[in-house]
Amino acid sequence: MLWRRPAEIGGYVLAGGRSSRMGQDKALLELAGKPLVLHAVVKLRRVCMEVSVLGNNPALDAYAPLVNDLHPECGPMGGMEAALLHSRYDWNLFLPVDVPFVPTAYLFGWVRHAVLHAGGAVPRRMEFELPGAHARVWMFRVDGVPQPTLALVHREVRPFLTEALERGEYKLFPVLEKACREISVGKGLLPGVGMVAIPYWDQFRAWPGPRRLGEDWWYTTEAQERASGRWFANLNTPEEFAEAERFVDALDT
Repeated sequence: MLWRRPAEIGGYVLAGGRSSRMGQDKALLELAGKPLVLHAVVKLRRVCMEVSVLGNNPALDAYAPLVNDLHPECGPMGGMEAALLHSRYDWNLFLPVDVPFVPTAYLFGWVRHAVLHAGGAVPRRMEFELPGAHARVWMFRVDGVPQPTLALVHREVRPFLTEALERGEYKLFPVLEKACREISVGKGLLPGVGMVAIPYWDQFRAWPGPRRLGEDWWYTTEAQERASGRWFANLNTPEEFAEAERFVDALDT
């Protein structure tokens, strides 16, 4: 079915963190019998044409091609810069390795809308009221807080990341915000149109795909909706990982 094909975008798993609070590389920790990196790779392969892992642990190469940071030890911005240099796609989806509960169907609908809307080609059955025709970054807000590491980013943003890294600026959201503002102004547009950061639950309610109709990844399940508060929750500590094991029925990978 055409609607279920991956979008023409690159997909990258952000897996280069130190995992200092976890005490070991969290990307390789198993949840429901699979390492977190595999959950993330499977999710992205359903949404994106090509998938790679961003990190420096050679063991991660067993799950998808590994892309190393050009600016090591600089946090997710270093991985994002490397990805945008590596990718052959204009748009690229970034997914942290430690958010296994965000539903694939949710990501799929959001990404397809964003890419088509940005290109000015939104099919009637997909059209719902969201901004973004000129956006170069799409992300979510959770309880009012932007989530810049789970983001859809256009390659035009890359030079701004490189400049920030070379200046020693590693806070991702302000750099993305500045990049979008300057790209928009440079094109004669209003400065605020370059970034879309929407409340995640508003997006879920707007997504017109079917729900509760099956158990494969194409549908969000009741278990996933019950676990919606965990969709963007990072697993940073052994205690958080143990708590996550109570919600494995909400996994779709």
